Amino acid sequence: MAAKEQFEIDRTLISLAYNDSLATRDVYGFRSSAGNVQLDGFLFRPIGKPSKTLIIYMHPASTVHHLPLPMELVRMGYHVLCAGSRYNRNESALIMENVVRDYGVYVHHMKERMGYEKVVVAGWSGGGSLTAFYQAMAEKPTITQTPAGDPVDLTGMIPGDAMIFHAAHLSRAEILRDFIDPSVVDEHNPAIRDVELDLYDPRNPNKPPYSADYLEHFRQSQLARMRRRTALARETLELIRSGTTDEIERCMLTHRTLANPLFLDATIDPNDRRINWCFMGDPKTANSSPAGVGRFSNTRAWLSQWSFDDTNAHAEIHAPNISVPMLAIENSADDAIPGTHTKRFFNAYGGEDKTYKLMKGANHYYVDQPQELADAIDLIHGWLDARGFVD
Repeated sequence: MAAKEQFEIDRTLISLAYNDSLATRDVYGFRSSAGNVQLDGFLFRPIGKPSKTLIIYMHPASTVHHLPLPMELVRMGYHVLCAGSRYNRNESALIMENVVRDYGVYVHHMKERMGYEKVVVAGWSGGGSLTAFYQAMAEKPTITQTPAGDPVDLTGMIPGDAMIFHAAHLSRAEILRDFIDPSVVDEHNPAIRDVELDLYDPRNPNKPPYSADYLEHFRQSQLARMRRRTALARETLELIRSGTTDEIERCMLTHRTLANPLFLDATIDPNDRRINWCFMGDPKTANSSPAGVGRFSNTRAWLSQWSFDDTNAHAEIHAPNISVPMLAIENSADDAIPGTHTKRFFNAYGGEDKTYKLMKGANHYYVDQPQELADAIDLIHGWLDARGFVD
C-alpha cells in the first residue's frame, strides 16, 4: 500500500438476521417471529484495492463510521466494517452478552461468507470493553449467563486475529462510576441535591484543584449511589420474577450522570485535555442532558452494562485471557477516557505481542486534528504491516 495513496470509498450495507432465544423482544423490529435479531453494519472498501484483511469496529450502541479515523483507514487502502449491534442508538435495553453474540455473527459472516482471511477486532471508546469481552469469549468462553441470571451461549465464536484498543475504556460500569453525580439526594427529584457534592453549584466550598480528602469522599459517594441503583434494579427484577405482577421488565431513569471532577481539575490524572470541557461539550450541561451516560435503562440492562459489581464486560478482567497481537493507543488530550484505562488494559494483557503508544495532543475523536489523525493512521499501518496484515 502506497503510504500516501488515497482511494475512493465503496460502501456496502451488511444486513444480517439470526434467531436468538429471548424471553421478550427488547428492541424494535419488523420481523414477526419473536427472537429474530436484525443487525446492520457498513462495509467500507477502497475502490480498486482488494484485501484479505478486514478491520472491524464495533460499539455496543452505535456505529463509528462518522468518525474521522475509520474512514481515513479506508482511504489509505484498508477494508473496514463498522458494525452495529441490535441495540444501535438505543442502549436502554442493552445486554452486553447479547452484543457479544451479535459480534460473533459479524465475524463469522465476514470470514465464512465474505472471504476475509484475517480479521482485526478494533475497539474505540465504548467498543474497547466490548471487543475485549468478545475476543476473550471467542478464545475461551467462560460466561454462561448474564448478571441477571439469564442463560447465554457464547460458545463457537471465531476469534479475531489481532486486536486494537483505541482511546477505549475498561467498562461502561467503571465509566459511569466515575461520571455519576453523587449530589442527587432524591432519585425522583434531581433538584434536591447535596451542595457539597455538587461540582456545578457555586455554593460548594470545594473548588479545583480538589483536595485528596474531598476526592476520596466524592468517589466513595459516587460508588454508593451506583450501588443503590443496582440494589433497586435487583429488587425490581426480583419483584417481576415473583409473579405478583404481569410485567416481564421495568424501566429505570437515572438523573445527572456526568459529574467527573477530572473534567474540571487538570491535576487529576493529568494529560493534555481541555479543562471545563468533555466529549459531550460543557460538562454541566451534559450532566442533565437527555443524552447522558446511563440515563435510560431497564433492570437487566443496568446489571449487564452499568453495575460496577456485576458487569461481565470489563476489559481489564478479560485482558489476561487474550493471546493475539494487540495495539493499545492512548490519546493524550482525550476528553472522554482517562489515560489510566489504556495503561491498565495494556499491563493486564496476556498476549506476548502487545504494543502501547501515546498519541501526543490527540483528542478523543481527532476532531479538527488532521496531523494527529495522520500520525495515528501511520502508527496503525506500521503495526499491522509488521505483523503481516497488509496485503
